[in-house]
Amino acid sequence: MTPLADIDQITNPPRRVQRLRPVVDSVLDGLEPVINLYRPYVDGLENLPRDGRFLLVGNHTQGSGEVVLIPYFVRREIGTRVRPLAVSTIRYTPGLLGDALAAYGAVVGHPDTARELMRNNETILVFPGGGREMSKFKGEEHTLLWNGRAGFARVSVESDYPIVPVALVGGDDVYKSVFTRDSVVGRFSTSVMKRVTGKPDMGLPVTRGIGPTMVPRPQRMYLRFGPPIDTTKPPRRNHDSWVSDVKARTQEALEQSLAELLDIRRNDPYRQLNPFAWRNATLPDAG
Repeated sequence: MTPLADIDQITNPPRRVQRLRPVVDSVLDGLEPVINLYRPYVDGLENLPRDGRFLLVGNHTQGSGEVVLIPYFVRREIGTRVRPLAVSTIRYTPGLLGDALAAYGAVVGHPDTARELMRNNETILVFPGGGREMSKFKGEEHTLLWNGRAGFARVSVESDYPIVPVALVGGDDVYKSVFTRDSVVGRFSTSVMKRVTGKPDMGLPVTRGIGPTMVPRPQRMYLRFGPPIDTTKPPRRNHDSWVSDVKARTQEALEQSLAELLDIRRNDPYRQLNPFAWRNATLPDAG
């Protein structure tokens, strides 16, 4: 399979990208007041391996807050830069925006790029659900839409790379989908996106924010980093069977974290971050 990115540029980016890194880092550091304003609930940071050698496997949401929150809290906790495996279209992102994404750490989501990052013991982030999981229809909130994808498990097993499952609740409530996937509107949207993208599982749901508008609904984010999953294959264990087992264990851990975070949120009186209650919006009890 032909790689979708210049492998050498993953660990040795152009000088212009290297010059942008301090700027991007400063911007990320400057996000702290904004993130604190939303009082995110975060637990499990003690589960992050201190050497930074692990693959974060997360769930995508409609609000996409996980793309910022996960790298932010990992960097703050252990000081490593997270390398998100992004959609292949970033390969064609021109100019300053493309350089900024590279300085942020994003690379094309492809097995070859993941292997290269693992050879260099980097901290990697992947969302197996991809774009389909970001475009959820009504009733699909807080679920994993992986469609059987197990590439992350296969590459991790090949490299004996630990997996840290990371779950986010709240992002699917920033915007609400109006129709289900099997509705007339949902089927039409999926059909159109199939013709446009060539992918049969993509759709473009009709969403709304506050009321009928696209103003995002204020929601507290609930983030959990689970215990690392060892991917080292036991002796005499069939390779494909072990890959399936690692994928299943990761999915089960994420689904369990999502369920537990939903329970925590259910008992949180400040989950919707009413502006008049911000000053008193204490963090919920994990117990």
